[in-house]
Amino acid sequence: MIKLKQALTLCCLSFAMGGIHAAHAADAWPSRTITYVAPFPAGSNTDTLGRIIADQLSKKLNVSVVVENRPGATGMIGSTHVAKAKPDGYTIMGGSIASHAINAGLFPNMQYDAVQSFEPITIIGFNANTLVVANSSPFKNVTDVIAAAKAEPDTVTYASSGIGTTQHLSGVLLGQEADIKVVHVPYGGKSALPDVMGKQVSMMFEGPTVVPHVLAGSLRALAVTSTKRMASLPDVPTMREAGLPDYEIRAWQAIFAPKGTPKPIVDKLHQAVSDILKTPEVLKRLETMGVEPSGMPPAEFAEFQQKEIDKWRKVIKAADIKVQ
Repeated sequence: MIKLKQALTLCCLSFAMGGIHAAHAADAWPSRTITYVAPFPAGSNTDTLGRIIADQLSKKLNVSVVVENRPGATGMIGSTHVAKAKPDGYTIMGGSIASHAINAGLFPNMQYDAVQSFEPITIIGFNANTLVVANSSPFKNVTDVIAAAKAEPDTVTYASSGIGTTQHLSGVLLGQEADIKVVHVPYGGKSALPDVMGKQVSMMFEGPTVVPHVLAGSLRALAVTSTKRMASLPDVPTMREAGLPDYEIRAWQAIFAPKGTPKPIVDKLHQAVSDILKTPEVLKRLETMGVEPSGMPPAEFAEFQQKEIDKWRKVIKAADIKVQ
């Protein structure tokens, strides 16, 4: 009995000491440079937002926060690197709807688990895609697109930067919601906008980078994929307003840490980023990028991420999308 009591006492002491060590680790963190991995190329939304956040985190935490680009394989190279990193708060990453939701439905043999390999910190923000056509296109609205696709199947084409991107899946969802067939034309690393302007391809769903072209009059915007109209394009209806009541795609950019990163550090990171997203300087920069700031708490973010994975896995399966 005495030995049992001693064992229980030691066990309780061990748990208590573990909690004390975790608390001390969080108190001491950060004491050196933090690496912020961007799993997409320089100039991408993930990279640009990462640099905005890293710059502000450096000031807030009083340590250097260095962005390190590890692009490739739709974000999987950088994500795998972070999944295997030491969970001490000194390696974090910018994840996205692609790397941490869509990929789970596209690639059955990823070297990381989008949920189990990471601690969700927060969502930086959301942005919609905009459905655009050439200014000389016969399509004046989404109804015209649907009518043309029904009248002449396989004649309405849409461009994207690649299979599994939000540009691609925006078209897939249009086909499913409107019960039409639109032909996907993946462009890989080449910009498709010139071909949209020249009507070599019928249309394209594109992110915030397309807004200046719409405002300049070189492209016509038919609808946005979010449930609310964009502040930068207030006269452009949503896909729901255009007649597809269940349609919604919002790309998102977020921050993750390796699984096992202590909760006090996760909470400290979330609070820091949440505060950063409320500053006038950052709000102004996000507005120019067409990004709606979030700052979602870790637990809520975890639930949201799982719903996104389930949603896109269902869409991908229904469309029988295969990555070659």
